Amino acid sequence: MDLELAGRVVIVTGASRGLGRATAEALADEGATVVAVARSEPALDELAQSRPERIVPMVADMRDAARLATLPAEVAERCGRLDALVNNAGIAPAGSFLDDAPDVLRDALEVNVVAPGILSRGAARVFVDAGGGGKIVNVASISAIRGKATLAAYSASKGALVQLTRALAAEWARHRIQVNAVAPGGFITEAQRQVLDSEEILAARVRKIPARRMGEPREICPLMCLLCAPSSEFITGSVFVIDGGETAKI
Repeated sequence: MDLELAGRVVIVTGASRGLGRATAEALADEGATVVAVARSEPALDELAQSRPERIVPMVADMRDAARLATLPAEVAERCGRLDALVNNAGIAPAGSFLDDAPDVLRDALEVNVVAPGILSRGAARVFVDAGGGGKIVNVASISAIRGKATLAAYSASKGALVQLTRALAAEWARHRIQVNAVAPGGFITEAQRQVLDSEEILAARVRKIPARRMGEPREICPLMCLLCAPSSEFITGSVFVIDGGETAKI
């Protein structure tokens, strides 16, 4: 199936590793020009070298609000257009909420909610100025659906991101801007290193998943590409869970 992504320009944040990298590579392989955003310049350069004609590296910190506010317009000017934004970058601070400093919650909200909000507004302005139409995909988590012990700040921020997704979908539908969220479960990425490095912890994690395994990053890519494609114009305000059945069970 041709998703008609050739020639489209997509921003992917947190693109230097994990699900963000897999998404950036998949979009590039579908013919899109991907502006890969992350903090690590060496990691971005290595990614861009893998697909030099399709991936453009751009360094940015999700805590730099001023930088984020101008980034979508900068991409549109540099690449000649902007068609989609994937808000993938995020942090997952773990620890006891009784013992956490207030800054832990503030930081999670800043990176996981405020940054996607600023980028989404900037992208929407570009879309509207170009005549309307565009895609925004927010990477949430199943923690937004099921709160997880020791991940209170993360769960709260991802829950807020889901509600931001729905609100913006309703507000911007008249501009033909679709806003959706993807809620991944356990995937084999660097973010899960503590789980993957312990046979005992990994076995306990896998027992919670009906599929009895962790997901491969490539398995999120067909959904991400579809949500960035013009053929998904009637899909908006949705939250797509991809977790091997973990949230489906009682």
